[in-house]
Amino acid sequence: MASRRLLHSAKALSLSAARPAVRRSAPALTSVRAVSSFVAGEPEAPVMKTSLPGPVSKGKIASLDSVFDTRNISILTDYNKSVGNYIVDADGNVLLDAFAQIASIPLGYANPALIEVAKTPAMINAIVSRPALGNFPPEDWEEVLKTGLLRASPKGLDKVFTAMTGSDANETAYKAAFIWRRQQERGGYDVDFTAEEMASSMNNEAPGAANGLSILSFKGGFHGRLFGSLSTTRSKPIHKLDIPAFDWPQASFPSLRYPLDQFEAENAAAEQACLAEVESLITTYHNKPAAVVVEPIQSEGGDNHASPAFFRGLRALTKKHNVLFIVDEVQTGVGATGKFWAHDHWDLETPPDMVTFSKKAQAAGFYYTNPELRPNKAYRQFNTWMGDPVRALLFKGIFEEIEKHDLVAHTARVGDYLFGEIEKTLAPKFPGQFENLRGKNMGTFLAFDHPKRDAFVKRVKELGVNIGGSGEATVRLRPMLIFEKGHADILLAALEKAASE
Repeated sequence: MASRRLLHSAKALSLSAARPAVRRSAPALTSVRAVSSFVAGEPEAPVMKTSLPGPVSKGKIASLDSVFDTRNISILTDYNKSVGNYIVDADGNVLLDAFAQIASIPLGYANPALIEVAKTPAMINAIVSRPALGNFPPEDWEEVLKTGLLRASPKGLDKVFTAMTGSDANETAYKAAFIWRRQQERGGYDVDFTAEEMASSMNNEAPGAANGLSILSFKGGFHGRLFGSLSTTRSKPIHKLDIPAFDWPQASFPSLRYPLDQFEAENAAAEQACLAEVESLITTYHNKPAAVVVEPIQSEGGDNHASPAFFRGLRALTKKHNVLFIVDEVQTGVGATGKFWAHDHWDLETPPDMVTFSKKAQAAGFYYTNPELRPNKAYRQFNTWMGDPVRALLFKGIFEEIEKHDLVAHTARVGDYLFGEIEKTLAPKFPGQFENLRGKNMGTFLAFDHPKRDAFVKRVKELGVNIGGSGEATVRLRPMLIFEKGHADILLAALEKAASE
């Protein structure tokens, strides 16, 4: 049944693509339609009027380029017309968005519940009077945190440090790790600094500057583009070229073979080898790791996965050697993997020491529970804004909608359906084009490898579906939490059509 449906959809796509240019305004996906259950007024299907970018977009991008770097632009977007799961460009092309601003939109464009949040006096006040949270927090800041960000806190973590971006969240988590480690070495949380430490820190020298400490990360990992986070980013040279970097260690991340059930022994051996390398680096690297940072899924590095057993092994090593365990959930957090936090899939005996977040949360920061991860003196972990109350209020609305519609379980179901259709229908029909399909039982956080990835992604966009890539050859899917089975059918038809050409 699924194969016949996709075949029928592909035929419709083929007919649409064969039409003369004068009829380009006809929907590219005429036989597959879906209406959102969550956002009223969403289009039923993609509508492609021009090539990408179209003439209006080209003109506006050329003009914009005189004042702004436009080389990264994927779609010049009309956000006044984008709604639900659909993104609209300046030429009126309507695309099903299965990339969601690089995994950052949880509830779709123009979500009515979030529009109502935006209209509230609290939101207006936060926008207009923008508090410097460290010095002048609003009188209800505790309530805002407890009814929003802290309601969603990972199991075992009951405190939050708010930040501006994912990179900022990781930077502040690293600072917390270094301060914690040095206080231990100094003799305890309440021990004060020496005069030598204070003077030498001004010269970037030991003992005041902890130059002998590091953060251990993994090959293929991505943790941001600021100085500290960039030193732990190992995904692409373009991120790091010409930027001074810290001498910090990197361990190998497991390179699993697929399908997983056919390579259990080989994959388990690969993971054990990586864990042995991590332990060796913790115990022998000349700049001693204060923390290990890891993504549940290496997103920018190519959607690289590891088993729950691997992450439990990491946790055990960090506990054994008194090293902090930081889980970077900037891209994986807030429901996309079929759990609210991706590390919930691991069944850890003890929680991570810190969990960083951003993207779908629309806010940013890190969760923790150990009070000693809060520096022993004021201003050691500080900046003007220390996050944004606007985003904290928005997250409260996001969390309430996720709970109201049970969107985490919904995403798990839709992800199972989407994975199953790619695995059982598309992969066998198009050998080599849906290689190393990964993300089973991980919600809609799915990916596969394609030998001509860039051309394939471009063609799927021309068919009216926005998807993305990562790593060297990976196609990644990053739908919103309101992505439904009908939207998955549109995506599947576009993937099939692009694969058949």
